[in-house]
Amino acid sequence: MQLPLLASTFATVFLAELGDKTQLAIVTISGTSSRSGAVFAGSSAALVLASLLGAGAGGSLSAVIPADALQLAASVGFLVIGTRLLLKAGQESEPEG
Repeated sequence: MQLPLLASTFATVFLAELGDKTQLAIVTISGTSSRSGAVFAGSSAALVLASLLGAGAGGSLSAVIPADALQLAASVGFLVIGTRLLLKAGQESEPEG
C-alpha cells in the first residue's frame, strides 16, 4: 500500500467533510437519538459505500478516458456548479423593487 497516497486521500476527505451538510445531518440525527453508536455506524457505512462507488467509477473511467480529461471535466463541473450557486445567491440578495 502506498502510504503517501493513503495519507493525502485521508486528509483531503477529512477536511472536505468537516462542517458539510452530511456532518450537520449526522449531528441532527445523533441529537434526536440516544444511540450515537448506531448513528456513527450508519453514517460510516454510508460514507464507505459512497467512497467505494466513487473509487470504482474513477478507476473504470480512467481505463477508458485519460486522467487529464477526467480532471478537466471535474474542474469544469465544479466551476459550473459554483458559478450557478453564486448567481443564484446574487439574485436572492437583490432587493425587490
